[in-house]
Amino acid sequence: MDSQLSSEAPIGASVPPGGTDAVPGPVLRRAIAASAMGNATEWLDYGIYAYGVTYISAALFPGETEQATLFALATFAISFLVRPLGGLFWGPLGDRYGRKSVLSLTILLMSAATLCVGLIPSYDSIGFWAPALLVLLRMIQGFSTGGEYGGAATFMAEYAPDHRRGFCGSFLEFGTLAGFSLGALLMLGFSLALGDAAMRDWGWRIPFLVAAPMGLVGLYLRLRMEDTPIFREIEAHGDKEPAASTELRHLLTRYWQPLLIMSGLVVALNVVNYTLLSYMPTYLQRRLELSSDQALIVPIIGMLFMMVFVPAFGALSDRVGRKPLWWISLVGLFVAAVPLYLLMATGMVGAVIGFALLGLLYVPQLATISATFPAMFPTHVRFAGFAIAYNVSTSLFGGTAPAFNSWLIGRTGNELMPAYVMMASCVVGMVALRFLTETAGQSLRGTAVPGEARGAA
Repeated sequence: MDSQLSSEAPIGASVPPGGTDAVPGPVLRRAIAASAMGNATEWLDYGIYAYGVTYISAALFPGETEQATLFALATFAISFLVRPLGGLFWGPLGDRYGRKSVLSLTILLMSAATLCVGLIPSYDSIGFWAPALLVLLRMIQGFSTGGEYGGAATFMAEYAPDHRRGFCGSFLEFGTLAGFSLGALLMLGFSLALGDAAMRDWGWRIPFLVAAPMGLVGLYLRLRMEDTPIFREIEAHGDKEPAASTELRHLLTRYWQPLLIMSGLVVALNVVNYTLLSYMPTYLQRRLELSSDQALIVPIIGMLFMMVFVPAFGALSDRVGRKPLWWISLVGLFVAAVPLYLLMATGMVGAVIGFALLGLLYVPQLATISATFPAMFPTHVRFAGFAIAYNVSTSLFGGTAPAFNSWLIGRTGNELMPAYVMMASCVVGMVALRFLTETAGQSLRGTAVPGEARGAA
């Protein structure tokens, strides 16, 4: 980070309410780390599950390999069904009692649920209790995630200087790719070290156990932070919503437009995200007949490639705005999805290049989430607005993408169905993007919608 973020301040130094542009460098860096660690823990779970789905399905589900894998993918989707409940529960709490308190609880629940997945006895040992316990733990994980992501993005956005919000916020998504890559690398590393038989027997459990120390580190970082300057400002002025029911009513009556716009953008964002990151190992192995190790290596290389560009695109959005980058990403993915899927079908080299190019086209969306979405709502409803819109759309269209793509291919026999689904989601995103107000450089302070006056002008 540049010199603006590097001024020295003692540990635990207080930040004046509302003074985000004067946040000392060490405090801002701790805010970034505290937010990104939770996101990394969340995506560690997704990475381990997505890249170990063949081992998990064999250990915890009955039936033939194809059927068990479909059950495991459906269980992955089930966790997303409770995410809106998590958003409805945690979002208003975060707006009433602070971002920090909610984030401390969600990271504990999230990491504990991930840890416990690695401790479930096999189907051969306890029968249908094995998939039942997995479903329960996935639901707990989804419920906690319903508050984690929106809270972490809000926390980071409210700490970041207005003119550097894109750059600072991009590190939350850097944490996404880091956690996902770590999960994939753990699965690949243990697979290479232990062999297929040991992985199916017990080795698949080990990566899940890493969630516990990561969660504790994230909790430690969050407990050392004060709540955001912007939240403390409205708290001092008595501008918080009086009750959760009042806040939800105001969201639906006063802020229905940003709720709808965000929902449309999230359709594009997360259909691409979960198709590209979560479903790809299964697609490469089952549909393109790469080996299990090759199916892990391809996305790992692609994600490491994407990580290089995330901060750069975040910083670029501070200069040119968020909307131009979203347009480039959505149009580029719509045009290139089918050709790049055809390229991936040519073999290992084609799969690496095709995945990397799809990832590069997706990065402009990914890098700007934490700067774009929190700025769509005023402070007193920001956490809840973000959490509800994001999680409802994600549960319906994001987490279901792997199972839906697998089902479509089975019904049609067309291996390009994931590309067509990706294109359709980009069309939805383009429609929503037409109505988005540009908020790059706008202040998030107060109880007005950021950029509202600018948008009206």
